[in-house]
Amino acid sequence: MKQILNNLFNYESLSRADATEILTKIAAGEYNNEQIASFITVYLMRPITLEELMGFREALLKLALKIDLNEFNPIDIVGTGGDGKNTFNISTLSCFVLAGAGYKVAKHGNYGATSVSGASNVLEYYGAKFTTDETVIKRAIDQSGVAFLHAPLFNPAMKNVAPVRKALQVRTFFNVLGPLISPAQPKHQLLGVYSLTMLRLYTYINQHIGTNYTLVHSLDGYDEVSLTANSKIISNNREIVISPEEMGYNRLEHEQLSGGNSIDDAASIFKNVLENKATEAQTAVVIANSALAIQTLCPDYSLDECKGIAIESIESGGAKDAFEKFLEIYK
Repeated sequence: MKQILNNLFNYESLSRADATEILTKIAAGEYNNEQIASFITVYLMRPITLEELMGFREALLKLALKIDLNEFNPIDIVGTGGDGKNTFNISTLSCFVLAGAGYKVAKHGNYGATSVSGASNVLEYYGAKFTTDETVIKRAIDQSGVAFLHAPLFNPAMKNVAPVRKALQVRTFFNVLGPLISPAQPKHQLLGVYSLTMLRLYTYINQHIGTNYTLVHSLDGYDEVSLTANSKIISNNREIVISPEEMGYNRLEHEQLSGGNSIDDAASIFKNVLENKATEAQTAVVIANSALAIQTLCPDYSLDECKGIAIESIESGGAKDAFEKFLEIYK
């Protein structure tokens, strides 16, 4: 590790093979926490390269538990996290909005590392018990529309990194890796990213692995369509910048998207959105992201049509029903 760090501090980058080997050794516990922290810190000072990211991805996928959900043709709706905005659980809510509209979602999620509430936090708050049991997971996606794949269970190799990430409390390249290492490897993905550099990097990766993708970045730094600023959107067949007004919404203020100061706060917002009792701003941002996920699956639909489907899912109680059914199965 000393030699690796010296090379990286001299602005050298890793080959794909070296990146795979190093992360495999980290997973095996061959380096101590101080060495891992130093290694992670390199990528806070310079962008990760495509070869490095692909190597890290290959290592973690090789070590992960696998689950085949292809029969359901699901989408994953996920953000990289690490944007420092502490929003409520927008992408997780979008999963249940899609499920309430009849679509299938395989959500790969984790506890919040840099925010109050990650997907796993809010689902666990409401009593979900995470599992790797394929029977339970397939029943959940079949009957509720959502399968939840709790990252630490499916990526046990990450346990040596978790304490370091928690101690650092800053964005790391593991935020970048998370959306790429779903054990289900779904063929469809709506992915929010925290920077334009990451947006371009994920474009190259998705082109390489052949995903049907929509990548979004709010130009004021959110890893989702925030409606607080214009958003850059890249998919398989288009690249646009779109304003909140062009999406049919008034521009929002940052504080309107806050997840609060505790998991209790975030969970309360979560429940209010599903029960159609949330603020207009909270509901609007969930609908906007849900609509893009629906459009990823149904590219012939207009954005207005997709928004209509998402609104109907919330107003009819479909999203809430999907969540309640999900909890029944995961308890």
